[in-house]
Amino acid sequence: MAADEPEPRRPPQAVALAYEEGADPAPRVVAKGQGYLAEALIARAREAGVYVHRSPQLLQLLMQVDLDSQIPPELYQAVAELLAWLWRLEHEDAAEASTPP
Repeated sequence: MAADEPEPRRPPQAVALAYEEGADPAPRVVAKGQGYLAEALIARAREAGVYVHRSPQLLQLLMQVDLDSQIPPELYQAVAELLAWLWRLEHEDAAEASTPP
C-alpha cells in the first residue's frame, strides 16, 4: 500500500462485560462481535443507558476472551480502573442531578 492511500476501514468491534458483586469473582465477557453485531451491541447498550467506552487496546485483548468466560487476571487492573472511573462518573452525575440549583 502506498503512503498516500487511506488505510482500509476495519469493521467495528464490541465487547460487553458483566459483573455482579458477590456472585462473580471477576467480570465476564457476555457478548462480543464484529461488524453488524458490534453495531447492534453498541446501539442496544446506548438505548439501555449503558456507557460505551472506546479503548482499542483493551478491546483487542477482550476479543480474545471466550464468550461467558471471566476476564484473565492480566486484565483485572485495566478493567478495574475502567469500572472505577465509570462508577465515579455515574455517582457524580447522580449527585449533580440531586443537588438543587
